[in-house]
Amino acid sequence: MSIVSITQVNVLDNPTHFANPYQFEITFECIAPLTADLEWKIIYVGSANSNAHDQVLESIMVGPIPVGVNKFVFQADAPKPELIPHNDIVGVTVILITCSYQEREFVRIGYYVNNDYLDEELRENPPEQIAYDKLYRSILAERPRVTRFPINWDNPREEEQPPLQTEEEVREMMSKEQMLSGGEWEDMET
Repeated sequence: MSIVSITQVNVLDNPTHFANPYQFEITFECIAPLTADLEWKIIYVGSANSNAHDQVLESIMVGPIPVGVNKFVFQADAPKPELIPHNDIVGVTVILITCSYQEREFVRIGYYVNNDYLDEELRENPPEQIAYDKLYRSILAERPRVTRFPINWDNPREEEQPPLQTEEEVREMMSKEQMLSGGEWEDMET
């Protein structure tokens, strides 16, 4: 049984311009005292083909954690476009929120992210050089994929247990065919 459970994640400022910070309001419950802080990360998956392009946008230690319900806003700068393969900037990717206790990840929350232009002409005929000032992102906030990893909370480093979801399954999650089609951009304002 997990001592810490994520009860809600609200994606803030969504949809928004590609260069704006990512913001998540995270609510979690702690049912027993912890001897160490929790480490939270926001990771941008830069390419479905390799984790070499993943960017840790922010990593923070949160603690001490009181028993009960806790809430905070986790913010991270947008990814550095120069570290993303050119062909992977526009289109579908994934943003991950992870939480670890004493260096053992126990939960991972993944969201699809669609980076695209608002302008229909630019979507149909994308420029050779990406127009970052016209690029927007939309996080599919209604459909997070949550993976839990069992850890020994009394001594997290004691036993290595297999994850409930493999890295291959995370990459598969990014499949562009699984992303909902169109229409998401109509509600955004320029």
